[in-house]
Amino acid sequence: MGLGGARPTRTLLSPAGEGGHDPAAPPIALESVTKHYRGGGGIDEVTFEVERGEVFGFLGPNGAGKTTTIRLLLDLIRPEAGKVALFGLDARGSSVAIRRRIGYLPGDLALYDRLTARELLTHFAHLRGGPPWAETEKLAARFDLELDRPIRALSKGNRQKVGLVQALMGDPQLLILDEPTSGLDPLVQHQVHALMREVAAEGRTVFLSSHVLSEVGDVADRVGLIRQGRVVAVRRVEDLRRRSVHLVEVTGKAPFDSDAFARVPGVVRRDLDGPTAHLEVSGGIDPVVRALAGYELEDLSIREPSLEELFLAFYQGGGAT
Repeated sequence: MGLGGARPTRTLLSPAGEGGHDPAAPPIALESVTKHYRGGGGIDEVTFEVERGEVFGFLGPNGAGKTTTIRLLLDLIRPEAGKVALFGLDARGSSVAIRRRIGYLPGDLALYDRLTARELLTHFAHLRGGPPWAETEKLAARFDLELDRPIRALSKGNRQKVGLVQALMGDPQLLILDEPTSGLDPLVQHQVHALMREVAAEGRTVFLSSHVLSEVGDVADRVGLIRQGRVVAVRRVEDLRRRSVHLVEVTGKAPFDSDAFARVPGVVRRDLDGPTAHLEVSGGIDPVVRALAGYELEDLSIREPSLEELFLAFYQGGGAT
């Protein structure tokens, strides 16, 4: 299993025992965690750590194992094998202590329809020991959330705002967000992204599960890719971009020969269609530019692939790079 960017294995459980925690311990650490379902699916031998003060993007298509991993972190289900630790504490033995430090937004958000947003958030505040209501109102105002309408009268986007406020209230040390911008308009999505970066800047941690790669690329420090229940890579976003190929599309005034660009250094893929060539170029682009000097051109574009394209190629390739 390719785990570039992962940290060396360490003892997952706090030396302070189940009642305390090791301040140096990572907010999330999974070691060889396996969980299968009777009807199929689950995760196999999942190992990774999430560092304090980072936004960690957890990526994969539906059914890859993202939700199973989150349920294991929250002790909603139990692993068949392996260890799950949060803040150096065992996810099962110290689940109550752990949950005091977590804000969670589920992907399948369900709310009490008969209450207003204000009533529901007040209820959650009491359950958590009463974070100041003024802070909750500031969060609601930032999302432009109407607090006094019944939840049953709210749109999907406004319900999602309620879920976000309840996850963020009380300044949790770890935010676990499952598809947090689902149903939100672009302006509110921007606010959510800004808040995630602010949380990380304060030394707190965000675990962001999503299949929207552009969103993760905008906010994450590192990303993990889960494929068919296995984590196949953990990478820094900046490293992915640095190692990426360039995508070149060039149109000539005449069709290109069948062997055009075949011997140009760095060209790892070429697709010739008459006067148009699509090239993937690894490393410097200068050899391609020099090769193009021998042609009369109609058009030329050079760009880096998006995070979506990088991970789609990685996922389809079936292994680590």
